[in-house]
Amino acid sequence: VQLQAFGGGLAQAGGSLRLSCAFSGGTFSRYGMGWFRQAPGKEREFVAAVRWTGVSSSGESVEGRFTISRDKVKQTVTLQMNSLKVEDTAAYYCAAGPGIIASETRRSSAYAYWGQGTLVTVSS
Repeated sequence: VQLQAFGGGLAQAGGSLRLSCAFSGGTFSRYGMGWFRQAPGKEREFVAAVRWTGVSSSGESVEGRFTISRDKVKQTVTLQMNSLKVEDTAAYYCAAGPGIIASETRRSSAYAYWGQGTLVTVSS
């Protein structure tokens, strides 16, 4: 499985960005997909995930602002980020894990494959 993330960049606080992750090399429908982020000097943090069933979840810090979705035809996962805050600045990583169950969604250890990361910088 290979994952390639797109769409990072610079945004102003209050603005929006969209990240995409292209999935290849496996059966997309069997994988749960997630986004994690890591800011300098901080631990990796769960952002959002969408299971193979289509059920999504998001971290408390982005709840109501970020939306994750998956496109089974294009085999992509998109993270729409609205109302960005300076504290959203981080490297964002796309991840995939086979058959992830609900209780595992927020754990990075549940994901077997990781993309290269894309940098998001939010300025005030």
